[in-house]
Amino acid sequence: MRPDSIPHAAARLREFLAAGAHGDMDWMAKNADRRGDPRSVAMEVRAIVMLGLNYGPQHDPLAILKQRTCGAISVYAQGDDYHDVIKPRLKSLGRWLIAQAGGDIKVFVDTAPVMEKPLAAAAGLGWQGKHTNLVSRANGSWLFLGAIFTTLDLPPDRAEADHCGSCRACLDICPTAAFPAPYRLDARRCISYLTIEHKGPIPRALRPLIGNHIYGCDDCLAVCPWNKFAQAGHETRLAARDALRAPALADLARLDDAGFRALFSKSPVKRIGRNRFLRNVLIAAGNSGDAALADEAERCLDDASPLVRGAAVWALGRLDRQRLASRSAERRAVEGDADVAAEWDAALQA
Repeated sequence: MRPDSIPHAAARLREFLAAGAHGDMDWMAKNADRRGDPRSVAMEVRAIVMLGLNYGPQHDPLAILKQRTCGAISVYAQGDDYHDVIKPRLKSLGRWLIAQAGGDIKVFVDTAPVMEKPLAAAAGLGWQGKHTNLVSRANGSWLFLGAIFTTLDLPPDRAEADHCGSCRACLDICPTAAFPAPYRLDARRCISYLTIEHKGPIPRALRPLIGNHIYGCDDCLAVCPWNKFAQAGHETRLAARDALRAPALADLARLDDAGFRALFSKSPVKRIGRNRFLRNVLIAAGNSGDAALADEAERCLDDASPLVRGAAVWALGRLDRQRLASRSAERRAVEGDADVAAEWDAALQA
């Protein structure tokens, strides 16, 4: 595709940002002007080659949602970090392209202000579905995207037509109603945003809706009808690790920093850090309905991280209000964080 093939992307991004739908992803607003025009990333680019790697799961990614005492980790994060898998392949293909035809290249895998999804749609890989992710007739909604920017003048492919039709399965399944309209996402309500990008306490009204999602959410992807034509991904490094398929919330809640780093070595989960991850785990514990997890929530009331302590208060309040009340005087007397103190107030008044 040519670098001027997404003329409407910049305006749509500005509308998204003006509505505040990006939440606290300030990096999106910071580079908004550059994102709308690929030539601002590489001035001499004359063609963009978009590539997709199928990471379709070999199991039903929604089945874990019924196992309330286990954590649901997004399919893409159950194996090695996709950046480390895809970028070397892009570089290898780029070197081959240079050897065959000359020119210069730059490769990108979610590492620069590049709007991969509209670019991939313009290049004919698929179309942006009503859930705003790329959908392919061959690979469904399970595609990692990468880009090769080149100075070569390559003939463009034709864009793919939208084949969503009247289907709204991806919109209707969203637990938090993150889609105010088809083809529009409010990240502030998206479980993937809340469990990965959002750094502070998750809004209380949304916590019960998150269920046992502890890193990302595949619900809108998993129900896409086009997935029935997709084959499961075969990249070994992206295959789900046994330890991350259905990890027990009780085990995850006991992770210290060293244990977290060991469990998520080479995984994208590692990037959010132990404290944010335990926040997610405790919210899932609070949604589990399993009183046995109250022990883990109570233990986390003494955690060094205010983010973890606040989530522990909420979880214990959901699992065992009597135990929460019995700890309140002791813990509130020494609590120095305003957000955690507010969690105590809210939990005791609920």
